[in-house]
Amino acid sequence: MAEGFVTVGSFSYLRAEDRWFWSDAVAAMHGYAPGEVEPTTELMLSHKHPDDKAAVAELIDRVRHEGVAFSSQHRIVDVSGKVRRVVVAGDSVVDDAGEVIGSSGFYVDITDGFTADVQESVTRHVATIDEKRSAIQQAVGMIRMAYGVSEDRAFDVLKWRSQETNVKLRTIADRLVFEVASAPLSADARSRLDHILLNAHRDARS
Repeated sequence: MAEGFVTVGSFSYLRAEDRWFWSDAVAAMHGYAPGEVEPTTELMLSHKHPDDKAAVAELIDRVRHEGVAFSSQHRIVDVSGKVRRVVVAGDSVVDDAGEVIGSSGFYVDITDGFTADVQESVTRHVATIDEKRSAIQQAVGMIRMAYGVSEDRAFDVLKWRSQETNVKLRTIADRLVFEVASAPLSADARSRLDHILLNAHRDARS
């Protein structure tokens, strides 16, 4: 990957306005300069790989109309025609009354570090993590196994979340490890990890 390319970026969606927002990093993953385009559902779908478009279109429709939490690993095609593999995870955004008003989450570009055979769930690996390793190392390991990304990309996710929420990286990692290790994860392990990661900063401030 080219030097300086940011591998993690954020997005959000507001249901009332039917409007998407994405960070400069996500724009760059699609081949755009900052502010060059305003993301729309149609634009985003136009960049999905033909083999992945139908499944992603169904997921986007559920996000728009139901505000569901989700995660997806799929391919996008940037403006130059380069195929990139990304992990996209999001969670519901609610107002003070608890009503779902949209979604927010992140993209991780895993093009360079993708390994197709990483399929085991987080649950089966948490117990094997050395207790003497730091919480940050453990959190990185969990993210690696959840999404099938390299150690560098997993650390990028933690670092991005810390910067986005203005909460220390160690605090985010501590909360992630505590929540994941506190109870066995079911078949939707990745969805639970997405939710914990996207909300760990709130728990840390309480």
